Amino acid sequence: MKKINVLFIFIIFLFVLSCSNTNKKDKGISIYINTGPEPNTIDPSINVTSDAVFYLIHTFEGLVEKDMNGKLSPAVAESWEISDDGLTYTFKLRTNAKWTDGKPVTANDFVYSWQRVVDPATGSQYGYQHEPVKNAKAITAGEMPKENLGIKAIDDYTLEVTLEAPTAYFLELLSFPTFYPLRKDIIEQYGDKWTLNADTYIGNGAFKLIERNRDESLVMVKNTNYWNIENIVPDKITFVLMENETASVAGVKAGTLHFARSFPRQDIQTLQKEGLIVIKPRISSYYYCLNLTNDILKDVRVRRALSLAIDRNYIVEQVTMGGEKPAGALVPYGVSDYEGDFRENGGEYIDITKEGYAKNVEEAKRLMAEAGYPNGEGFPVMEFKADPGIHVKIFEAVQQMWKENLGIDVTLTQEEWAVFLQTRYDRNITMARGGWNGDFDDPINFLTLCISYSPNNYSVYSNKAYDDMINQVMLSGDQKFRMETMHKAEDLLMKEEAIIPIYYYTEPLLVSPKLKDVYYDSLGFHRFHKCYLE
Repeated sequence: MKKINVLFIFIIFLFVLSCSNTNKKDKGISIYINTGPEPNTIDPSINVTSDAVFYLIHTFEGLVEKDMNGKLSPAVAESWEISDDGLTYTFKLRTNAKWTDGKPVTANDFVYSWQRVVDPATGSQYGYQHEPVKNAKAITAGEMPKENLGIKAIDDYTLEVTLEAPTAYFLELLSFPTFYPLRKDIIEQYGDKWTLNADTYIGNGAFKLIERNRDESLVMVKNTNYWNIENIVPDKITFVLMENETASVAGVKAGTLHFARSFPRQDIQTLQKEGLIVIKPRISSYYYCLNLTNDILKDVRVRRALSLAIDRNYIVEQVTMGGEKPAGALVPYGVSDYEGDFRENGGEYIDITKEGYAKNVEEAKRLMAEAGYPNGEGFPVMEFKADPGIHVKIFEAVQQMWKENLGIDVTLTQEEWAVFLQTRYDRNITMARGGWNGDFDDPINFLTLCISYSPNNYSVYSNKAYDDMINQVMLSGDQKFRMETMHKAEDLLMKEEAIIPIYYYTEPLLVSPKLKDVYYDSLGFHRFHKCYLE
């Protein structure tokens, strides 16, 4: 009964929104999108979730952005120059870039924002992304003041950035939200509450937030002060905040919702036949985190056994059912190597074939017995934590595999999305589901997750040799050396079973056939700037 009531209320909510828009004199294009529930934050400096990125990329804009072909193009910066040694970038900002309140976007807005991200007081989990910038790492470690960051405003419309070392992917980094500009006056006046009200949520992107309805919706309209407004198609975007899979399907079928990331996976084949599912490639990995400070999980034999006992083919074929690939490593397919694809060149570290699974199980049993737990005897009941939805269904399958193959019991604790994020961040886990969506096309984006000081290192993995290799990569402009070193680093990471890889993502999406010209991004940052309804 509760689910029926939620579904009914949701459909009525969308119907009222739709009618209110239709009754306006200006019958512009209005689309309804569902990417997730109430976000933990919509602060570009602090956000760590892929669902909230959707809100950020529509309300803010960086120095560069991706065009409809996925190529980097000028945004707030209309041009730039790179010094011969690759260390200094000089950006010329366009003079007609403005905030939603009409004030000009200046170089100082970028200086303030970037310094805020690396400031330890901000607590940004993405502060490490700025490490290519001069002194960023020392600042995040608390060894230097934020003012020492290698960024300065030459004048209102000239920004100079100095790097630690030539960084091949630096321009691509700049399209990510942690590099967006922010308004110092707004944040200093309203503090942490600046994102909680549409009137104080001042952005510089294509859309302006006009309603902030907690646990219901984020409503945006075209930003009339946006420099490129003539190329923006939708007049209004309503991001519906929910995680009700059944309601998503009902909304798309009823025409009151046009796009959703969540739907019942068991219905995927039926929905595909109805023309409501599109499956897009995704540079992303799904894995399990094991707390390596746990006395039992410190033993690499136990971690290896847990990994080998998982039938990854069953999971992607019978549980997720979205064309995912079984994973035997961390870095996914689609990430560039010095030549070719990093994953194709590196291969898998586990036999992920169907034929190899029986041998994997035999080896897992042998390792558990060698570690002192034959048939699971003496192994304590452990706790696994996850947020609701597909993650629970995946774990239930793994839970059964561990029970049947190893004779061990693992219990499940479910936590709501925002709570779960904080739980992992606090390392309050024994085992938990993890995953990483690529932010840019370079293996370093995934391999930095496991450096000892990374806030995203939920397994609490610590190895000086690994840290040293990653730091060498961060400070080198030699692409061949970088890639060779990152393969060695991943070799070490997987040999020590720092994480348990499960599968490489695809992204099945629930999309109305009426919605046209979505920009589908392999990093998952889909844009609706050009969308219209047929």
